[in-house]
Amino acid sequence: MTVEYHVKDISIHRIVEQELGTRDAFQFLKDLTPELLEENRSWLEPLALLKNTNNFSFCFQSYVIKTPHHNILVDSCIGNDKPRPNRGSWHLKNDNYFMSALAKANLKVTDIDYVMCTHLHTDHVGWNTKLENGQWVPTFPNARYLMSSTELNYWIDLHRKTPIDAINDSVLPILESKQAELIKSDHVLSEYIRLMPTPGHTIDHFSVLLGKNEDLAYFTGDLIHTPLQAKYPNLCATVDFDYEQATQTRFSFLERVCEQKALCCTAHFPGTSVGKFTKWKDTYRFNAE
Repeated sequence: MTVEYHVKDISIHRIVEQELGTRDAFQFLKDLTPELLEENRSWLEPLALLKNTNNFSFCFQSYVIKTPHHNILVDSCIGNDKPRPNRGSWHLKNDNYFMSALAKANLKVTDIDYVMCTHLHTDHVGWNTKLENGQWVPTFPNARYLMSSTELNYWIDLHRKTPIDAINDSVLPILESKQAELIKSDHVLSEYIRLMPTPGHTIDHFSVLLGKNEDLAYFTGDLIHTPLQAKYPNLCATVDFDYEQATQTRFSFLERVCEQKALCCTAHFPGTSVGKFTKWKDTYRFNAE
């Protein structure tokens, strides 16, 4: 499994926390039919669809971008010791996979300058914090955590009505530590890094763009979850916030990256999660690097 990529003077490192998480395809994708799944089974198996099952396989990971000036973590994955009773493989887990992957990239938690929170779902904010003496504290003590103000306000409002574990243990402590930087989803961080609004999966989801004076690589977040959605961008995840907007975002994103031939670093594609999207007749396909 390739975990390091280079784009000119910038390196990209996959920080893999869990592989082969599985979800029932029909529960995960709205409007997916048995006929459509069977029609595509031959190319989805055995990586994206577990052989002889209806279960998608997913990877759960973060990415670190090393520019000449900063170390940037894109999303912070699942985390340790987090109460997630509805997801057995995440619930109160305690392992060293994330930290070992960070160490293999020659990084310590003190080396991270920025954490980009593409959105605030539980598997993208988990390592924002760690449990220390019974308290949730920022995992990356020197980092600024960038969050969309619109995204944050939406989740805080929901949390006030019905408490959300991930907001309580992985977002509020960052606000309390004064390490959060509330931004718009088209924010420009530096000459190398800028954000692009890609709403639909959540209310103000953003993707991360890499490149000096050009778009060389994209970090997709959850605008796309499985290679099947490249061929059928109208297939939405049941957890998407706005199905119509998510579909429009996926179509426009895929058209853009195909035209640019840009590298795409996906959040959940299994196996080699990094590659390029190309046209496939009148739709699109993912080609792993």
